[in-house]
Amino acid sequence: MASSISDDRGMDSVPTPVKIVIAGGFGTGKTTMVGSVSEIPPLTTEEVLTEVGAGIDDLTGVERKRTTTVALDFGRITISRRHVLYLFGTPGQERFWFMWNDLARGAIGTIVLVDTRRLETSFAAIDFFERRAIPFIVTVNCFDNAPRYTVEEIRAALAIPDRVPVMLGDARDRESSKLALVRLVKHAMATALPASV
Repeated sequence: MASSISDDRGMDSVPTPVKIVIAGGFGTGKTTMVGSVSEIPPLTTEEVLTEVGAGIDDLTGVERKRTTTVALDFGRITISRRHVLYLFGTPGQERFWFMWNDLARGAIGTIVLVDTRRLETSFAAIDFFERRAIPFIVTVNCFDNAPRYTVEEIRAALAIPDRVPVMLGDARDRESSKLALVRLVKHAMATALPASV
């Protein structure tokens, strides 16, 4: 019979997976965020935008966009020997939203990326995670040519309750993306804890 010490060592060698979803509208920077923090080359399902999608994909505000995610993005971050974050980026176009249920299943929480040039594309993602009671934070991806607003202005425009963190960031920047992930994990943990009496 194996000792409890050897059993514990065996358990320590298999890290606990922690699933996080990066969601948002079309062109908000989900693929970029996953790529900026992943310790492995991220798996992406980027395809070139074609004329076939011209009447379907609204490129207003993101006219220079040339590719789009058609299934998911995937990245990984090892936190410790015991914990690994798995990042799943959702597709942004409405015709691919049917995949969101599967991508969100088992997630501890979500970062909803927002682009102030196309704020209206964020409502569907916020509504999706609110309805499913999945903890989320809102991160404004501050594009170079985008209008600047305060966190309070973003919160008011998106009707985000005070309990949901809202922050400014840059999906291209590893440290900024890490800060968003830390904020989400803390929020998800606080949400999971029973309210003190």
